[in-house]
Amino acid sequence: MFNVKDQTRDELMLERGLARCGYDWWWHSFTARNAQTGEERPFFFEFFVCNPALGGDNPVFGQLPENKVQGRKPSYLMVKAGSWGSDAAQLHRFFAYNDVSINAKAPYSIKAGDCYVDEFSSSGHICITDTEAKDHPEWMCDGGEMSWNLKIDKQVAFNVGYGAGKLFRYLQAFNMFWHAQGMKTFYTGEVYWKGEKYIVEPETCYGYADKNWGKDFTSPWVWLSSNNLVSKISGKRLNDSVFDIGGGCPKVGPIAFQRKLLSAFWYEGKAYEFNFSKFWTRTRTVFDCRETETQIVWHVEQSTWTNRMVTDITCEKSDMLLVNYEAPDGKKRHNRLWNGGNGIGTISLYHKGQLIDTVEARNIGCEYGEYDR
Repeated sequence: MFNVKDQTRDELMLERGLARCGYDWWWHSFTARNAQTGEERPFFFEFFVCNPALGGDNPVFGQLPENKVQGRKPSYLMVKAGSWGSDAAQLHRFFAYNDVSINAKAPYSIKAGDCYVDEFSSSGHICITDTEAKDHPEWMCDGGEMSWNLKIDKQVAFNVGYGAGKLFRYLQAFNMFWHAQGMKTFYTGEVYWKGEKYIVEPETCYGYADKNWGKDFTSPWVWLSSNNLVSKISGKRLNDSVFDIGGGCPKVGPIAFQRKLLSAFWYEGKAYEFNFSKFWTRTRTVFDCRETETQIVWHVEQSTWTNRMVTDITCEKSDMLLVNYEAPDGKKRHNRLWNGGNGIGTISLYHKGQLIDTVEARNIGCEYGEYDR
């Protein structure tokens, strides 16, 4: 059973070795509606902590040429926020670690300036001019302005189990850990995007919240999730359902588990899980992700002894971002990491060879990227 909330997995994990070469981030995404026009628009924000033990009175940017020459690793809190769509943008605001207040243990909280996040709320403001973004490529962002004030109610969790359990966390075994405390999350509040007001409401926000931490990023990098689901068989909206798929190439030390994904489908209150770390379920995964001229395409097939899930998703590249991160060692390996919030597609779910449902999904959070090793 994966729908088990665990606030200890949302704690700051950057201790011992990870404090000097590690990252920890808390990601949130949702859909809002323009207060004047009713137009639907997806948004995201994230709090990203990097190498806190190396921090001081100023942020350290790993992409600055002088830091590359000196081998200085990055250190900062980066607050990332933005929107997908026709004028998609990612905005980055950086804080020196000495200017950040963190409650590391559950329930966690992070505060820097007027940016704040915890399990139950978040607020913040980022304003970057186009000139600043151009003059500071080390910021890895666009120009724009966004502010938000939101309540957060995490409804359904994807607790991946052993892979992020206490023993593996203590050993800092995986290069990249994952926990989705709110793969279905209700958000309530307001967002201001480039001067326009957007309203966020629980039943139509199709919200999501998770976290990742570790030493480096996976490649390939795959993420797919949505709770805006309608049965193609009955035509009914599935109000107690959500799916979440993530992973790519988990690594334990030098050992890489090639092309592995962790997946969960909470289907009208019943759990279907495809988790390679639970070896007794005999989970098998085949997936293909690719770029066309205009789209990113995902095809995922997973099975256990009793269940099977087939997922087909597309997202228009014109609605997506090439999202930017630098790794804790200062290298920027992912330079084509596609990230979006407007994916569409279908999921077919089977039990003992019998079709349970084929589901139409919209407002899908989606990600794909690979780099040459």
